Amino acid sequence: MGRLTEAAAAGGGASAARSAGPPPTPLPLSATSPGTAATMASSEEDGSNGGASEAGEEREAAGKRRRRGWVATAWLTFYNIAMTAGWLVLAIAMVRFYMEKGTHKGLYRSIQKTLKFFQTFALLEIVHCLIGIVPTSVLVAGVQVSSRIFMVWLITHSIKPIQNEESVVLFLVAWTVTEITRYSFYTFSLLDHLPYFIKWARYTFFIILYPVGVAGELLTIYAALPYVKKTGMFSIRLPNKYNVSFDYYYFLLITMASYIPCVLGDVDSTYASSSFSVHQADSHLRVSLAGGKSARGMFST
Repeated sequence: MGRLTEAAAAGGGASAARSAGPPPTPLPLSATSPGTAATMASSEEDGSNGGASEAGEEREAAGKRRRRGWVATAWLTFYNIAMTAGWLVLAIAMVRFYMEKGTHKGLYRSIQKTLKFFQTFALLEIVHCLIGIVPTSVLVAGVQVSSRIFMVWLITHSIKPIQNEESVVLFLVAWTVTEITRYSFYTFSLLDHLPYFIKWARYTFFIILYPVGVAGELLTIYAALPYVKKTGMFSIRLPNKYNVSFDYYYFLLITMASYIPCVLGDVDSTYASSSFSVHQADSHLRVSLAGGKSARGMFST
């Protein structure tokens, strides 16, 4: 579900993209959903007042760093650089595999160790919230990260027959592009040098990546249902000494159904707020070009 709450602070869908959001602070939340784009968008001014807006953002970022402390800032910078690099390695490995093999079959198996390491490493984002170096709800961060962990370990890793499904490629691509954009956004923000292109990508790419990630996750869970029903994996049957039962098959059905309200909520809040972000980004670009910047201005602050 990888970030129903990710690209939003509400998103990571059951890991949903859960997949396919950026709080105004440069720090990692999972995921998958730009719901927190609303927070960022509401704090930004129209592109026609670009200079004042940028100056205000810089002052705000400097103030947050002072409150956070240099040790925490240094750690978050290192963390986000490491995560950006990790997902870049994953992206390169995926492209190289497809170019060499010409098929997606076997792709997951070839990159699973890297994927599991960096996605599990994201559990630190919950710790960041717990100790207060990231001003994000522990609950929100927990949902975002755990939904991805669920998708990686309890679905794709545990149910090997589905690892060659096309749907796995869908959410892998969506997650990878989302995370490279998200972590690089946080890194450059922490370094006080946020390229316009990174900012634009942060609030634009999810328009495609979010539905792709959600679709990939849902289709992957759906593909897992026959195997889960046949094997009874992770299920607890009666009678037993604890007198409790659990059916993983129905749990997955409920999980899939939970995507509906989460997705609708994210679409309502995230897409509406993000339309403002996209408009602001376009306005900023027009102002920059009118002020004499070349096309390279997209890649500089």
